[in-house]
Amino acid sequence: MAQKRHYLMCRPEHFTVEYAINPWMDPEAGADRDLAVTQWESLKNAYEELGHKVSLIDPVEGLPDMVFAANGALVVGGRVYGAKFAHKERAAEGPAYLGWFAANGYDTRMEPTFTNEGEGDFLPLDDFILAGTGFRTDPTAHAEAQEFLGRPVITLKLTDPRFYHLDTALFPLDGRNIAYYPGAFSQGSQEVLRHLFPDAVIATANDAAVLGLNAVSDGANVVVSAAASDLTLELKRRGYEVVPVDLSELLKAGGGPKCCTLEIRE
Repeated sequence: MAQKRHYLMCRPEHFTVEYAINPWMDPEAGADRDLAVTQWESLKNAYEELGHKVSLIDPVEGLPDMVFAANGALVVGGRVYGAKFAHKERAAEGPAYLGWFAANGYDTRMEPTFTNEGEGDFLPLDDFILAGTGFRTDPTAHAEAQEFLGRPVITLKLTDPRFYHLDTALFPLDGRNIAYYPGAFSQGSQEVLRHLFPDAVIATANDAAVLGLNAVSDGANVVVSAAASDLTLELKRRGYEVVPVDLSELLKAGGGPKCCTLEIRE
C-alpha cells in the first residue's frame, strides 16, 4: 500500500559537472544546467502528483552537487543525523542541510563525528537500517547512527566503484523488502541480503548500469529511471505502479531519483 511521504529536495540552480569524485563524472563533457532543472522539476511534479509532500532547501552557489539531497542527512523518528562528506568539494553541504532542519523545528539533531553521506549510505526499513560502506561512509558512522537513532544498523560492503553509495545499488520497496544488484556487494554482504530478503527483486547488470536502483518507492508506486527496462517490467509483474522519469542530465554527476530525494521520517 502507498504511504504518504515527506521529501526534502534542492533545485539544481547551480548544477554543473566541474570536478570528478565518482566514475560517472566527466568535467570535460560538462552538463546542461537548464535541462537538469527541467528534469528535476518533472521528478518533483511526480512526487506531488502521487500526493507526497515536498519541501525545498535553498541551493547554495558553489555547491553544484547540493541537488543530491539524499546525501544531506538521515532522518528517523524526527531525529536528524547529519552528514559529513568524504570529499572537500561537498563538505559545506552537511552544515547547510543541518541548518535547514534547525530552522524548520527539528530540535533533535546530531553533527556527526565520522564520515557519512546520509541516505546515500543509510536506507531505513521497518525494523532496521541498511548501511553501506566501502567508498564513502566510514563504518564507524554506522555505530554512531545506531546509538543516536536507536535503530539496529546492518553493515553492507560495496565493492564496485560505479556503485559508490548504497542507494545506487539497492532501494527499499516497502518496510520489509528491497530491490538490489548483487554484483555491487561483497560476497559476505550478498549472503546477508539473500538471508534477510529471500523475495527481493534482483536487478540486471544493465539496469544497475543506468542507476535503475536509485529509485524511490512509497510502497505501491516506484519512481524509477526510464532507462531501467527490465526492472520496470519486474516491478510491474509484482504489482507495483511504475513512474518512469528521465534524469539523464543529473546522471552525468552520478545521480538519479533517490539521490535527489531526502525522506523526512517524523
